[in-house]
Amino acid sequence: MKQNLSIERRLGDWFRQRLHPYISELILFVLKQAWACLFGGLLLVLIIVTSLIWQDDWPIYRYDFLFACAITLQIGFLVFKLETWREAKVILLFHIVGTIMEIFKIHAGSWAYPEPGYIKLMGVPLFSGFMYAAVGSFMARVIRIFDMRFAPYPPFWTTVLLAIAIYANFFLHHFTIDIRYALFAATLILFWRTRIWFYIGSTPRWMPLPLAAFLTAFFMWIAENIGTMTGTWLYAGQSQLEMVRFAKLGSWYLLLYVSFLLVTLVIREAISRDPWQPKAFKSPKTVAI
Repeated sequence: MKQNLSIERRLGDWFRQRLHPYISELILFVLKQAWACLFGGLLLVLIIVTSLIWQDDWPIYRYDFLFACAITLQIGFLVFKLETWREAKVILLFHIVGTIMEIFKIHAGSWAYPEPGYIKLMGVPLFSGFMYAAVGSFMARVIRIFDMRFAPYPPFWTTVLLAIAIYANFFLHHFTIDIRYALFAATLILFWRTRIWFYIGSTPRWMPLPLAAFLTAFFMWIAENIGTMTGTWLYAGQSQLEMVRFAKLGSWYLLLYVSFLLVTLVIREAISRDPWQPKAFKSPKTVAI
């Protein structure tokens, strides 16, 4: 971690000496975000590369190879301390929640995995759970890298009820009415005052939590398009050349609030019921790429 901190400081000093402070801060923000989503980024690279080179007569199915790579990545992140064991708990929660949803959705006909594979659970290739785990990895790492705090955070029990309602709606809307618009409104009502406070350098910055959720959902939607364009999975009635419907961005937006709950179940110190207080924050010297 000390070595990473040294790299960050050298990069920050180099940019600040040559660029306007706001530009250097923006570059560091992008670099830290990229470092935070390393697991998901590597998984996307593997999905793209394998879709381009894989042959049907190779001795291992592509889905099974992706599963082996995802397992190797996860072990590597822990061995090289790119993730902590506590963050691994968050990722495991994401994996379980995501796999359960995948099993239901493919049997409901929402999407499909068209390629063969041996390592499947009820028809779902097990590498798919790591795509949800990548979201967990990003959220856990980004909180640590930016020394984030969520404040003022709504009463915890209300966020639990919201997350349960959102997750249940992903299943129940197949049988009853879809209440996603009410859920959109609920996210704004609950979190309209909540800011994500974070450090890029020595000055604390903030962003409204709903805006951060929307922007994150947008990039997930882009990643999802990469998945469908490579034929790794396809929505019902969709071809590889078609973009994922923009409405799916709303699904990712809602799913992120389930993600917030899963993260805060483990990383409770990141949330505060009170407005931001500088004394409540660690020194930015603890923030490291």
